[in-house]
Amino acid sequence: MPQLRISEAAALLGVSDDTLRRWADQGRLPVHRSETGRLQVEGSDLAVLAQEIAVDHPSGLRASARNQLTGIVTKVTTDTVMAQVEMQCGPYRVVSLMSSEAVTELGLEPGVVTVASIKATHVVVALPPES
Repeated sequence: MPQLRISEAAALLGVSDDTLRRWADQGRLPVHRSETGRLQVEGSDLAVLAQEIAVDHPSGLRASARNQLTGIVTKVTTDTVMAQVEMQCGPYRVVSLMSSEAVTELGLEPGVVTVASIKATHVVVALPPES
């Protein structure tokens, strides 16, 4: 099972290192020291915590797409028919192509808070390079 440093685990959950250490001190996440003395987390334990802290969308939005990311519009590029809307959803940049009419109807412009609902039948899973 993968062993993750506190900083790696915190980044995966989108929280600070200090928050993750507090959770460990509170017994919410088991940690242990590596041979070099660094705190480490088992990947399986982190997965359990990730599921615990996952929340339903606060707006109560219900949709068939399970992958919903709240973010902020950072850029809108439109022409007469189509538009490209760029959003920053936490550490993720999400780009959506839609009609210019939809952009106008939704009032999408930089600074607007949005929910990107992503539904795909093809998802590529890759492993990061080993460090």
